[in-house]
Order: sequence, then C-alpha cells, then structure tokens
Amino acid sequence: MALSNEQFDRIATTVITGFLGSGKTTLLNALLTQDGMDKTAVLINEFGEIGLDHLLVREVSEDVVLLNSGCICCSVRGDLISGLRDLFVKRTRGEIPEFDRVIIETTGLADPAPILHTLMTDPLLTTKFRLDSVVTTVDALHGAGQLDNHPESVKQAAVADRILMTKADLADDATRTTLESRLRALNPAAPIYPVINGDIAVSKLFNAGLYDPATKSMDVQKWLRDEAYEHHGDEHHHDAHDHGHGHEHGHSHDHEHHHNHSHDVNRHDDHIRSFCITFDEPIHWDAFVTWAEIFTQMRGESLLRVKGILNLVGEDAPVAIHAVQHVFHPPASLPAWPSDDHRSKIVFITRDLGPQVIRESLYHLNAAASETADGNTPE
Repeated sequence: MALSNEQFDRIATTVITGFLGSGKTTLLNALLTQDGMDKTAVLINEFGEIGLDHLLVREVSEDVVLLNSGCICCSVRGDLISGLRDLFVKRTRGEIPEFDRVIIETTGLADPAPILHTLMTDPLLTTKFRLDSVVTTVDALHGAGQLDNHPESVKQAAVADRILMTKADLADDATRTTLESRLRALNPAAPIYPVINGDIAVSKLFNAGLYDPATKSMDVQKWLRDEAYEHHGDEHHHDAHDHGHGHEHGHSHDHEHHHNHSHDVNRHDDHIRSFCITFDEPIHWDAFVTWAEIFTQMRGESLLRVKGILNLVGEDAPVAIHAVQHVFHPPASLPAWPSDDHRSKIVFITRDLGPQVIRESLYHLNAAASETADGNTPE
C-alpha cells in the first residue's frame, strides 16, 4: 500500500464553478479586491470579463498581471490546465511572485469533473497542486429553473464543498428557502452562503480540504462532514446480513420525495443521492482496492464524488480516500484518529446508484478477505 502525505505540502487549489449567469464573474471581481487574496493566483478566461483596469499594479506579461492585493491574475485563452502548467513554470523561473493558492474559474465548462480529474491525474499537476475546495455559485432567483432544465447545474451543486446563493437580494424569502432546501437535499454537507454582488470573505471559500494550513494539521471533521448526513437523513438502514458491520445514513431522494411530492423521473434531482456509509469493523486494504476498481470501471460515471476515512486492518492510523467519478486520488495516511470513533466512514454523492449495492459489495469483499486472512476458503 503506497501512502504519501507529500500532497499536503502542495499548492491549494480552489475550483469555482456554476451555471452560466450565476455570478462567477461578479464573485471573482469582488474577491480580487480583498487583502486575503495575497499569494493567490487566479486563472480566468479573459481579463476584460473581470474588469481589472482599476486594480492593475503592473503587467508582468501579456497574460499575467499583479494586483494591488498581491494577487496574481492569469488570463487563459485556451486550456485551463495548460494555463496552470504555464503559471507554475513562470513561478519556478521567478517571472512571477511566489503563490501558495490557486483559484480556477471554470467559465465555459459546465462540468467541473474534467478539471478535478486532471488535478488528480496529470503527471506535473499532481506533484505540485492539491484540490482544496469546489465552490459552486447558484442564482437565487433562477437557480430552481436551472436545476430543473440543466442536469449540469445539479451536478455542480452536488459535488461542491461550498455553495454560494448569489443575487440573494433579488429573490424573496420563500424562493430562497425553497432553493436552499433543494440544495441541502442534494448536498447536505456543503455550507450554503447567501451572497449579494459577490460580497463574501475569502476565508469562507478556502481551507475546505483535509489539510488545514493554519494549524498545520489534518481536519477530518471539517473535510468529511459526515455528521451532516446523519442529521439530514430521514432514515437509517441496518441490513440483517450486515451483522452490525456496516450501515448507512443520509439522504435518498426516492424516500424523501415519496413523502413530499410525487416522484418525477424527469426531475434531475431525483437521480442524485447523498449518503454516508459506516463500517464498524476494520477494512482490508486489498478488499477496498478491489471494490474501487470494480465500481470505477463499471459505474464510475455514477460516483460523482467519494470522500472517506478508513480504519484498515494492520494500520494504527486512519487513511483518507477521495475520488471524483472514475478517478481515485492516491490515499493519504493520517497521523492519528481525530476522535475516539475509529469506524470507517465513506461519504458518497452518486447518480442513479443507491447505497445498498455499494454497502453490500464492499462488505462481502471485506468478509472474503477476512476469511482468506484467517486461512479459510471464502464462499
């Protein structure tokens, strides 16, 4: 098992996504004026869209400027990943100041998954950058209609670490409350912040990852937020054949919508599920790897995001795992358990994939590995 903690020394990366017109540009324009943006590099599509003229200190190159806040702003006309590579090369050569955080604004990219995949798999980027947070903007007035008509917007909200309800002053209380309830159902763990004209402190958007640079330590509770699923869940599942080894809590749209309104197969939300599966007994690493390989190959498109902390057989410290669809990030060994609770906890955001098949398949693979380890032949 190859576990590495070198990733926590890498440059924290925040991806800002959101449907067209949801306020990403307004948000960035407001963020760029804040003092907290020093030592931050921002990748955007065009300078003209942000309106930087009054903020410029000097032009470093045709595509890079340095702002009053100390923030580096890079205009990317083509591929954002190529822009990120180029930005790091300029940093290495000393052509631009040092930066310890990157914000990628995904204008023109409806699906954040490709960028997240690249950050997890690109040979250069994976050694230099780490995903810290996904921030999704949702229009308070038109967000419900976009969720109804565009499955991409549902996915953006579902995979977010932070959700910003923009243009909050344009929608009435009932509209905001209804939209917030819908977003909370899609993503119980992400804080939802109402925002007007992009006015939000940068501190609320950053440090959602496993590593907290302020304390130089791992903050599992902040990253995993598994308690949000327990509090939000409308029921707990305990299967008899699990013998207490695994259970699930969280939100399943099929159940909640049965209580609230008739099930609409065309409603995009109804295809998304959010839940946390807990295993009381330690998991064999080989069993988990086998499970991950099977599900990423066969149902990777359904695993929108997976985050977890594992209690592994033969390991004193826990191991953190993270995946986006068919890509698993290299696991990270944590220095210690965050509490006296040493159960494995895995948070899932899925599309058209329920907890039962996940729970049962991982349980049975782990049971087979236990029998093999004990010298018995698994059934």
